[in-house]
Amino acid sequence: MLRSLQDKVTVLPGIGEKKEQLLSKLGIRTLEDLLHWFPRRYVDRRKVWQIRHAPEGEEVCVCGVVAQQPTTAYPRKGLSTTRLRVFDRSGLLYLTFFNQAYTAGRLKVGESYIFCGKIERMGQRLSMTNPVYEPEGVGEMTGRIVPVYPLTAGISARQLAEWIDMAVESTALPEDLPQEVRLAYGLAERNWSIQTIHRPDSFENLNRARERLVFEELFYLTAGLELLHARRSEGQGFLCRPLLTERYEKLLPFTLTGAQRRTLEEIFRDQASGKIMNRLVQGDVGSGKTAVAAGAVWQCVHSGGQCALMAPTEILAVQHYHTLTELLTPDGIRVGLLTGSSKAAEKREVKQQLAEGTLDLVVGTHALLSDGVEFAHLGLVVTDEQHRFGVEQRSALSAKAGARKPHVLVMSATPIPRTLALIIYGDLDVSVIGERPPGRQDVDTFLVGEDKRQRMMGFIRKQVQEGHQAYVVCPAVEESEDMPVPLKNATDHARALQQAFPDLRIGLVHGRMKSKEKEQIMDAFLQGEVDVLVSTTVIEVGVDAPNATLMVIEDADRFGLSQLHQLRGRVGRGKAKSFCVLVSSTKNEETRQRLKALCSTNDGFKIAEKDLELRGPGDFFGARQHGLPQLQMADLACDTRILYQAREAAQQLLTEDPTLAKPEHRVVLDRTRRLFEENPDIFN
Repeated sequence: MLRSLQDKVTVLPGIGEKKEQLLSKLGIRTLEDLLHWFPRRYVDRRKVWQIRHAPEGEEVCVCGVVAQQPTTAYPRKGLSTTRLRVFDRSGLLYLTFFNQAYTAGRLKVGESYIFCGKIERMGQRLSMTNPVYEPEGVGEMTGRIVPVYPLTAGISARQLAEWIDMAVESTALPEDLPQEVRLAYGLAERNWSIQTIHRPDSFENLNRARERLVFEELFYLTAGLELLHARRSEGQGFLCRPLLTERYEKLLPFTLTGAQRRTLEEIFRDQASGKIMNRLVQGDVGSGKTAVAAGAVWQCVHSGGQCALMAPTEILAVQHYHTLTELLTPDGIRVGLLTGSSKAAEKREVKQQLAEGTLDLVVGTHALLSDGVEFAHLGLVVTDEQHRFGVEQRSALSAKAGARKPHVLVMSATPIPRTLALIIYGDLDVSVIGERPPGRQDVDTFLVGEDKRQRMMGFIRKQVQEGHQAYVVCPAVEESEDMPVPLKNATDHARALQQAFPDLRIGLVHGRMKSKEKEQIMDAFLQGEVDVLVSTTVIEVGVDAPNATLMVIEDADRFGLSQLHQLRGRVGRGKAKSFCVLVSSTKNEETRQRLKALCSTNDGFKIAEKDLELRGPGDFFGARQHGLPQLQMADLACDTRILYQAREAAQQLLTEDPTLAKPEHRVVLDRTRRLFEENPDIFN
């Protein structure tokens, strides 16, 4: 009898209230959830070796007859050891089971079992510890390619595998890819693919099943993003007068690069089109995105609109406020600041001016999302470092415009591999500023160990003596007992540096300080009143101190490559030669290669590709804050080809049927909507 995919897991034998609660921790509540709980890896247990000929140090299966009654000892409280010997024609194998005393009653003398585990040699003696086993010929846990699933405490691998097998046997998944798509890309059927992913009979078929499921996942995600993009662009945008780029350039104290000018022209065209602009401006550290955003503000204000710029930190918001005030005020544009630490009277005044329409641009943090912030005629929303906010917050700020949606401009200095950008920013048009302004130079980067600390300290002093400043970044704020390995913490390290350099001015800034304190320290550094600034990653984004020529990053192996690149971008902003020193004592060769990749290039996009390849998309930003569904099967570092195919197929389908209104596409619309259900605001 076939069961419904939406049946609760409790319809399966062995799943009572307690197991149901444990499964729900994994997000498994229905039979469909069980079917989509995919293995994280596979173990090939098809080959059975003779004991003497089995390779040592890797997982293998052997067939052995139990030679003696297993014996169990209890060497100390909470520990049991069960030992026995098994044999085949080639020799003996000694087995040890820790805390599995029940095996003594299950393994019968004279009977044959398949044992799977790592064989280790001590002299002439071969042994195996805690092997998986079953009677010869059963073929549940051995004799095939066995899936290995992610688990939670209280549920064993065998239990979960049995329940998934039951779900596979008792359900059938309807085909939900349009037939023309499936045939065009040579994809396997859905039901066969699900069965094969859980019970592969060969790695060839496993790869074919995986390709189908990866395609399906990326097809629905990109289709949803295409629909979202279309929805966001519906209706009339704030209509701007088509102003000339050259007129804006006259306000600037420098000449725009070709990439900046091209991006600005794309923005001006969007704003004057009558449609709603949803555009991402992506550029490496120091590529000049702020000047482009200021141009978008300039055109909007001169067309009668108000603008809001939201930054992730107060430090960055204040810096943007000063930069934009200096740039735009001479042209009559009124700029205000609204952050959490603004005084009550200042907040009241800014809110009143926004509501009355007497303030043209407000720069702020999340405070812009608070109740009481209303605009007379909001025409443009700019968000900086978009991945820090997420789709929902971007939408919340746009909603303050009322019925007429504002244009949206998103800036990101985090170089994102194209594959990841398609997913994270699939609802936006993308402009890339791929060149740096003249005069910006590469930062020489070095990886050093603890043995080079004295030389590095001398280098810090040399930079300060030459009239420059230095950053020293630590991964922790203060010492913590929770850390298994002690890390350099900013509080103690600042104290140590002050002792080492009693004649230098050492500053300290970290995220636990009050906003006012942070501002004062940062301002002192920018004014040249601090020689060495010890910091956590609060200075990662946007801080512009042209006189800083040295960035030292302690315990550099604790940071992602993209984050290290962001930190490195804080130096090299002036005319003097700049340096970055990565300090790490790690012996892990893979980690060292990762850090050396940063030393070999200043190209943020190459670094981002490497970071994605090494860490995967889930960790790319530390926490996934962009509000999009998690990928279960696809690996964006490896599945680039399938991503482009799935996106091409989704775009083609939506070109033919933009709202998926045709009856044969109803299943696509339903599945797409369901995918985004966890983020209900995403389609609003």
